[in-house]
Amino acid sequence: MGKKKVVQKAESAESEKIKDVSASVSRSSKQKYENGRIYIQASYNNTLMTVTDDKGNVLAWLSAGSLGFSGPKKSTPFAASKVAEAIVQKIQNSGPQNVEILVRGVGNGRDSAVRTLAAKGLNITSIKDVTPIPHNGPRPPKVRRV
Repeated sequence: MGKKKVVQKAESAESEKIKDVSASVSRSSKQKYENGRIYIQASYNNTLMTVTDDKGNVLAWLSAGSLGFSGPKKSTPFAASKVAEAIVQKIQNSGPQNVEILVRGVGNGRDSAVRTLAAKGLNITSIKDVTPIPHNGPRPPKVRRV
């Protein structure tokens, strides 16, 4: 396989200016969101929180596992409150202040996460439980004949 030659092209001053402008535009494109949604998924194994804007674009997310909780400690109310505190700090500068909370799941962290979000100064407009509930379920098995 021999040696590979690397050819470097000299860039003009105009292309450098274009790169500088595009870099400054991308830094200033962080918007300040007024309204948003916070999705809380509380399962028996973990607690996840996702912050989105009105259109559904994800702004930030966090889970108890990503904060360093491991094993059965991830599903505790303490871990859920720590996740809520961390997510509020994460969205403090650009995140929404008026939030709609959608809770899914049956884990222990449901209530403590909502309480912590309210205590941290977010204006909660509504709280909805969107836990999926089966209506009829699958077809039952045949009757056993002995």
